[in-house]
Amino acid sequence: MAKIRATLKRVGLNNFFFLLIAMIFLAKFFPHWGTADSPVPLKLITGAGISVIFFFYGVKLSPQKLIDGLSNWKLHLVVQATTFLVFPLVILILYWCFGTEGNYLWLGTFYLAALPSTVSSSVVMVSIAGGNLPAAIFNASISSMVGIFITPVWMDFLLPETAVSFDLTDTFIKLSLQVLFPVLIGLMLHHRLIAFVNKYQNALKNFDQGIILLIVFTAFAESFSENMFEGHSAGELIGLGALMLLFFGLMLLLMYFISKGFRFSREDTITVMFCGSKKSLVQGAVMGRVMFPDPVVFGVILLPLMVYHTLQLVAGSALAQKMGESTGK
Repeated sequence: MAKIRATLKRVGLNNFFFLLIAMIFLAKFFPHWGTADSPVPLKLITGAGISVIFFFYGVKLSPQKLIDGLSNWKLHLVVQATTFLVFPLVILILYWCFGTEGNYLWLGTFYLAALPSTVSSSVVMVSIAGGNLPAAIFNASISSMVGIFITPVWMDFLLPETAVSFDLTDTFIKLSLQVLFPVLIGLMLHHRLIAFVNKYQNALKNFDQGIILLIVFTAFAESFSENMFEGHSAGELIGLGALMLLFFGLMLLLMYFISKGFRFSREDTITVMFCGSKKSLVQGAVMGRVMFPDPVVFGVILLPLMVYHTLQLVAGSALAQKMGESTGK
């Protein structure tokens, strides 16, 4: 049993993954607890939790390391361009070609394409595969900050074509108050609090995951309570999984050839592939809660990101292990 558990954890299927699945089932059978009528103020709890998450994220950022990392600017530019430009454009072209403007699953797919990269899993996989670790840390950190501004702009570009209400100015104000300001305050307190964060990093990780689980539960509870999933068949959801896997593989190939075009080293190519193809469930959940004021549709919009998150962990871990073995890491 321990061996099976270790194998599952190595490919990304850890306790958090199974708890995410459990939240969907709980939302299905107990939707009332996740709606605005719930006796527990989950919306207030998750709102405060989001600010706490980004405050400690700011504390973890080292101002000096960010400054030192600027020297490899060409690599950083390529990673950020693939994350925030190439990925959304690929999805946008498919979105328009298939004429699916009214489909919330496609809207969710574009939303995940516009999101920043992950921090932890990108860095871990680059390390396993034998890539440029300092560059991975820099790009993952910068991506999270840039995403606060770029992701809402992309969604403002697309959402007028849909029935989903979206106010870019209001979104920026909310994200600034709930996300950006906590990050900046945490960054200013880096030297004072970094020892505390390092000491209690496991507890803080559990807190982060707990808030994400609550966001997922409330999002799906609202959607289930309004029967938002009734129009989506099991075949459509299976197709969504296949589509997400195709997107992940396509982006890895694109980033590989882009890196070769810039004549990057093997280490830098690995960094581009893993940092540029990852999408952050954490930021997708917390920013989406702010950006999409209608909680009923948010659960459906969040579904492609959850599927992609799972696939990027499983397929990405397997690829990182294979690439690491090829260099003897």
